[in-house]
Amino acid sequence: MIKYLGSKRLLVPAIRGVIEALAPAGTVLDLFSGTSRVGHALKRAGYRVLANDHNAYAHALATCYVAADHERHHAAATALVAELDALPGAPGYFTETFCEKSRFVHPRNGARVDAIRDAIARKGLDPELEAVLITSLMEAADRVDSTTGVQMAYLKAWARRAEQTLTLRVPELLPRAASGGGEAHRLDAADAVAALEGDVAYVDPPYNQHKYLGNYHVWETLTTWDAPETYGVACKRIDTKTRGSAFNSKRFAHDALAGVLRGVRARHLVVSFSDEGYLSRADVEAMLAHRGEVFVLSHDYKRYVGAQIGIHNPKGERVGAVSHLRNTEYLYVVSPDAVAMARVHAAFPTPG
Repeated sequence: MIKYLGSKRLLVPAIRGVIEALAPAGTVLDLFSGTSRVGHALKRAGYRVLANDHNAYAHALATCYVAADHERHHAAATALVAELDALPGAPGYFTETFCEKSRFVHPRNGARVDAIRDAIARKGLDPELEAVLITSLMEAADRVDSTTGVQMAYLKAWARRAEQTLTLRVPELLPRAASGGGEAHRLDAADAVAALEGDVAYVDPPYNQHKYLGNYHVWETLTTWDAPETYGVACKRIDTKTRGSAFNSKRFAHDALAGVLRGVRARHLVVSFSDEGYLSRADVEAMLAHRGEVFVLSHDYKRYVGAQIGIHNPKGERVGAVSHLRNTEYLYVVSPDAVAMARVHAAFPTPG
């Protein structure tokens, strides 16, 4: 899966363990699905996953990893990936914008992105199969990009991996889950909690000023394929300026998260939040207290590589110091079901 700020790669076993303790079977809502790493793991565990995210690239990833089933799409995806991977490069908007005006991907690979994405668009495929192919291309481009993991900027010199040839792979499609077919939605979080319902809700909202759209604007354009007007050295989509979220505002984040947690229609809640966020542990626990006992697990992590490198200006000059190298991710678990919470305590005898 793509490199992602806030990825729950290391936290997935704990998230899965908590959810299995709360509800041995059923439906899980993933309201801020991102890369769908969590949703994919829960589908593998047999849950019916309803994934949601308001960004197009995240919706494509969820459609691939949560909604699309192996038995329906794997054979066609395998044949199409082989066909697309054999195409010669044909430079276009992507190459000009993200390889020449900026340097996120080497022009040789940018030309392959243009050719492959144009071919996908021309095919008029079933939406799930199209999302599988877009995911294959996005992940292929991610493997040969020249960034520290986010698209706020690119490296001054080409990364070694950027010199490699972009190669497609078939994403890992899972069989339909035992609890039922998954779904991928593209809704605002407030609309998602009104429309979707499950046994467990996993809530992993943005936690500070960093917008996922700004951090992954190249993937948004690769997915939508709309050739938008851009601005700045990083050639960000112009709508990055207007597509805001209350979760990225220090002023509005508290009320935004409180509204989601009040409105979510699920018996059990699992909430992920970082100590680098606008809200404190006490804030989040207070929001959840009306739902039952709040159990908290904490996990210590290295900060993402860009934060470890520090702050540089467009000329590559260091202009800021690194304040800290590690952060804590909290996993809040709450349920009115005393028996379910007893299972959580038994599974995780040392809370954070």
